Amino acid sequence: MSQKVKIGVVGVGYLGSIHARIYARMPNVDLVGVVDIDPGLARKVGSECNCDSYNSPEQLLDEVDAVSIVVPTTLHREVAELFIDNNVDILLEKPVAHTVTDAEKIVLAAEKKGVILQVGHLERFNAGIIALADMLDRPRFFEVHRLGTFVERATDVDVITDLMIHDIDIVLSLVKSPLERVTAVGTSVITSHVDIANARLEFKDGTVANVTASRVSSKKFRRIRVFAESCYLALNFADQQLEVVRPERENESDRFARIMTQQVKIESRPPLDAELEHFVECVRTRQAPLVGGRDGLEALRVAEIVQRDIEGDDEGV
Repeated sequence: MSQKVKIGVVGVGYLGSIHARIYARMPNVDLVGVVDIDPGLARKVGSECNCDSYNSPEQLLDEVDAVSIVVPTTLHREVAELFIDNNVDILLEKPVAHTVTDAEKIVLAAEKKGVILQVGHLERFNAGIIALADMLDRPRFFEVHRLGTFVERATDVDVITDLMIHDIDIVLSLVKSPLERVTAVGTSVITSHVDIANARLEFKDGTVANVTASRVSSKKFRRIRVFAESCYLALNFADQQLEVVRPERENESDRFARIMTQQVKIESRPPLDAELEHFVECVRTRQAPLVGGRDGLEALRVAEIVQRDIEGDDEGV
């Protein structure tokens, strides 16, 4: 595909409007149009991005090569299958669907049609996470915190689906071993859903991940620490500072290695820009996306296990 990729955005609320603005400034993209059930909002974003606006996703079907779908999660399957059936490539915001069953249907439909399906697990495109993954050899223990203050957006879902699923996906991408056991605790604080949760993920090779997520904390704090066989890595998401700790011997005659600490400053860039650029490249070259449908499905499956364990249903992995 040598010409510009024709793209649309379905759902232009807070996040969808950002998708539209990023596409609008990409030199290799023709942002054809945006869709929203709110006609005024669609027109506003369309005007800002110099593209057409529509009230129904069906109006985009014959106009685009690909779409970003940024609608409520309960509508993901309905909207995604509409475009899959018409051979349109999709970037589907996370989580991939409202239920694992719906997610499986979406993934299988995309695979059957040969359609690109990328799931919007944004943190995989975080420059700090990419650097950490490159330095990591064999992880043994993860300690992950994703804490935020309360905001009214996304309160129709629990903190596991809203925030923790990011770190579940990161851990699953870094551990090359099957998940064996999940235990979790959580509670609601402000909303009717779980607002703070902790999950312990145990893998077949002995790796353990302790993951905490909160949307009712007094301040924002996002950090991942990894203890591996030959190093310790700690990434602060806020300042993109990566701490690397390794034992090193200055001389062969030294009885013990010295503990050497290095602070690596990450060359940061907006992860959403990187994510959308990757999607456009996948559409153009037909390469498999970094975060495909199966990745999104597995992250959702584990998130549901966490939810069940908090509710007291110990079906297991």
